[in-house]
Amino acid sequence: MPLYRSGFAFFLIAALACSAWAGDAKPLRKKVAAPAQTEGPLYSTRPEAMQFADDMAARRDLDPDWVRDAIGQSRYNATVVRLMQPPTKTFVKNWRVYRSRFIDPVRIEAGRRFWLENQAALERAEKEYGVPAEIIVGIIGVETIYGRDTGNFRVMDALTTLAFDFPPNHPRAKERSEFFKGEIEQFLTLQNRLAANPFDARGSFAGAMGMPQFMPSSWIKYAVDFDGDGTVDLWNSKADVIGSVASYFKAFNWKPGMPTHYPVSFDKSRLDMNALMAPDILPTFSVASFTEKGAVLEGPALEHQGPLALVELLNGQDAPQYVAGTENFYAITRYNWSSYYAMAVIELGREVAARVRQ
Repeated sequence: MPLYRSGFAFFLIAALACSAWAGDAKPLRKKVAAPAQTEGPLYSTRPEAMQFADDMAARRDLDPDWVRDAIGQSRYNATVVRLMQPPTKTFVKNWRVYRSRFIDPVRIEAGRRFWLENQAALERAEKEYGVPAEIIVGIIGVETIYGRDTGNFRVMDALTTLAFDFPPNHPRAKERSEFFKGEIEQFLTLQNRLAANPFDARGSFAGAMGMPQFMPSSWIKYAVDFDGDGTVDLWNSKADVIGSVASYFKAFNWKPGMPTHYPVSFDKSRLDMNALMAPDILPTFSVASFTEKGAVLEGPALEHQGPLALVELLNGQDAPQYVAGTENFYAITRYNWSSYYAMAVIELGREVAARVRQ
């Protein structure tokens, strides 16, 4: 779900430049029609939210009444706040359990159908962006089971709630609140440009949208009109979804032809695990420096050009698993800052690819 996640770190702030809808925003002059909803107080009662609306309208050259309507008619959503709360107890990471949530017969079969139905778009995306079909298919499958579950929260409610009522006990509450204020700006700018009602959009509890679960800033910066119909539709156009996921990875330095990871074992007589784990998932070590610290590589891994990272996948009380992650493994974690997520994407894509080629 780009771009917010990690702690969700899912998701970086994207600039309005490079938008698929280049040009000056044209203010809408009509009232926002918000669907009836009775849960949660309106943000029109919050002076700080209304001041933000006025400031944003001035920054973006938008109709201030339209912006005030959109933010003011948003409602506090207690479920959004609850889901964003930091965990109250220690979470025991378990790769095998995590994997089982995403690598299952239903998702693999749905992926096979998606691949066969969209093979031409997947091949074109791989050719134009250099991102393999199995990575694109893995992302869409992990995120929404190929569009089956794109979220049912009103995006305006989710973004506004997290902008002005982010859980204060979260260690990065202030930073996260500012992030979501930025996402409101991006979302309303996009909705204004599309002449759309901002209350029609549904998404995740963090405001991620469509089959690939793009945050508004990611939609604006990375989404592409891959089917050539003059608009970007990440809910209904599978071609746009495929092209946009590939565009995202290209922007985060996907390297065509490079593996995502290699097997790794250890020479315990010279193993410096602390040094190998220190950079976390950021590729830092050359093959020579990696092996000097006790990591053992074989075959093609010994010829790898570029930095490597030691990726650890914990298995609860059982022994962890390790791989040598490349820059492409790291690129997948830019979608969701999690080595478990990245490996699930890779393995789902591989399973689907194997079914397609049967």
